[in-house]
Amino acid sequence: MSKTVYTQDVLQGRQVIEHLQAEELPEGIHSFWFRPQNNGIGQSWHLPVIVFRGEKEVDGPKVMITAGVHGDELNGVITAQKIIQQLQAQPIKGTVTVVPIVNVSGMLMHSRDFIPSDPDASPTNINRIFPGNPDGDAAQRYIAAIWQNLLGHNADFAIDLHTQTRGAEYPLYVFADYRIPQTVKMARLMNPDCIFDDPGDEGVLETVWNRSGVPSITVEVGAGKVLQPDMIERSLQGVLNILKAEGVIDGEPKPATQEHYEGKKVITVRSEVGGFALPQVEIGSRVEAGQLVAIQYDSFGDELKRYEAPSSGYVLSVNQDPMREPGTLLVRLLK
Repeated sequence: MSKTVYTQDVLQGRQVIEHLQAEELPEGIHSFWFRPQNNGIGQSWHLPVIVFRGEKEVDGPKVMITAGVHGDELNGVITAQKIIQQLQAQPIKGTVTVVPIVNVSGMLMHSRDFIPSDPDASPTNINRIFPGNPDGDAAQRYIAAIWQNLLGHNADFAIDLHTQTRGAEYPLYVFADYRIPQTVKMARLMNPDCIFDDPGDEGVLETVWNRSGVPSITVEVGAGKVLQPDMIERSLQGVLNILKAEGVIDGEPKPATQEHYEGKKVITVRSEVGGFALPQVEIGSRVEAGQLVAIQYDSFGDELKRYEAPSSGYVLSVNQDPMREPGTLLVRLLK
């Protein structure tokens, strides 16, 4: 077992680390700043990390909870903070590591993407480049350091907290690879509104975890860049359900209070022209093929186009921002 690597720095009273080996830490609660690399002016990026370490004599899993992979997805960050607050007063079996903010650059710039300082580099969706590349560009190196020195070896199962991006909204929605029984179990324990049977896309953190033998789910906690306390509370209780079911904390998981929808296909209705689009359906409703789902208007309020559902399904997402240019999301269905 390797050791946690400390730098000589202390930031806001917390030690700075370059490598975390969570299970070698002594029993108790440990908070650090993790340094993956420097930015363009030679200062360090710092990620907040907190580790809850149970008694070494008591067996338990290693759990990793991440949030803020996209910088405009704040409900997930607040959920992670609420998890930290809940775990501080509970005995832990095993190890729980929480990283509330992964994309520091995006968070500071109010952006979904990682914003490099290189004038020739474009913003990068870092949830498409895991596990990174230590010889790549700034974003790839940033993710490689996080994966290799913080995430990859510190989990037996993992939960990644997200939201829909700005301008649109999700229900409490879970991605789970149904080929992996534990991910399905975890998804259902979240007591979500819906679950997508997700085979995984290249470069997504959930996919990389699952292909590494670490069962993982992605949890979408409502809308981007807004605060939704009800969604946060439901997500908190869902994560606590998982920790209880896995024996990490004491207690029985709370049973579901509502039915949820499970689907295997996502269908997106996109704007075909530019204009102001008003959804005609609500998240969580069921639609039939041919049903009206959105109406789009020009700048004078004249109707431009009506959009119909191409299939029956569950309304998974609608646009919150009415200004839509061609190719942007209007309604997303789960079938």
